[in-house]
Amino acid sequence: MQEASLLVMGMMALVVGVFLLIIVVAASVRIVKEYERAIVFRLGRFVGQRGPGVFWIIPGLDRLQVVDLRTVTYDARTIKVITKDNIRCDVDSFVFYRVVDPERAILEVENYIRAVQNLAKTVLRDVLGTADLDDLLSHTEELTLRIHREIDRKTDPWGIKVTDVAISDILLPEEMQRAIAKQAEAERERRARIIIAEGEYMAAEKMVKAAEMYAASPITFKIRELQTLAEIAREKNLVVVTTTGNSDEIARVFAVAQGTDRQQQQQRGK
Repeated sequence: MQEASLLVMGMMALVVGVFLLIIVVAASVRIVKEYERAIVFRLGRFVGQRGPGVFWIIPGLDRLQVVDLRTVTYDARTIKVITKDNIRCDVDSFVFYRVVDPERAILEVENYIRAVQNLAKTVLRDVLGTADLDDLLSHTEELTLRIHREIDRKTDPWGIKVTDVAISDILLPEEMQRAIAKQAEAERERRARIIIAEGEYMAAEKMVKAAEMYAASPITFKIRELQTLAEIAREKNLVVVTTTGNSDEIARVFAVAQGTDRQQQQQRGK
C-alpha cells in the first residue's frame, strides 16, 4: 500500500512539475512580428531590443514594450489657426510618421504617439500663424513643407521620422467666404472691362489710320462710300440714286477702280 501511495504521489508530482514547466515556458517565450520590435526592461533597467521572431525572457523579471515600425497616419482635424492678418480658420491636415529607432522612442519620451500629435498641432499653428490669409490659400505647398521640416527636426531626438505632411482643407468663416467670393467677382469684372477697353482702343487706332488714309486719298474715300451704299442697298433691297452733279466724279472713281482691278489681274497673270 505504501509503495502504491508513493507511486501515485510521484505521478502527481510529475504531472504538476510538467504543468508548471509548461506555464514557465509559455511565459518565457515571446513572438514579435516582422514590423515590430520589443524593448526589454529587466527590473526596470533597459537590457536590449528584441525581434522580429521568437525570443526568451525571464518571467516576473522582464517587462516588454512593443513598438510598431510601420508608417502611422495622424489625422489632425479642425486645428484652430489665427493667421497673421487675424483671420480665424480651421485647418484639416494629415501627418505621416514612423519609428526608426525604437530604443529612443521608448526611452526619450513618455508617450511618443501623443507627443507627435501634440507637437504637430503646435507646429501647424505656429507656422500658419506667420502667414496671412492670401499666402495660406495660395502658397499651401510651401507652408506644408515648412511644417514637415519643423516637425521632423523636433521629433528626430525621439527616433521618429516624419515622412509627409498634407493640408487637406482650410475652412473659413461664412462671412469671409462671402467676402472672398465678392472679391473674385470684382476681379473678373475688372478683367472684362480691361479686355473691352483694349478692344475699343485697338478699334479707335484702326479708325484713326483709316481716316488718315481717306484724307490722303479722296477717291479711296469715295470708293468706300459707294461700297457702303451698295451694301445697304443689297441688304434693304433698295435702289441708290446719285445726283447728276456727282456723275463725273463717280465715273472717275469707277475708272480708278477698274484700273486697279486690271493691274491686279495682270499681276496674277504674270
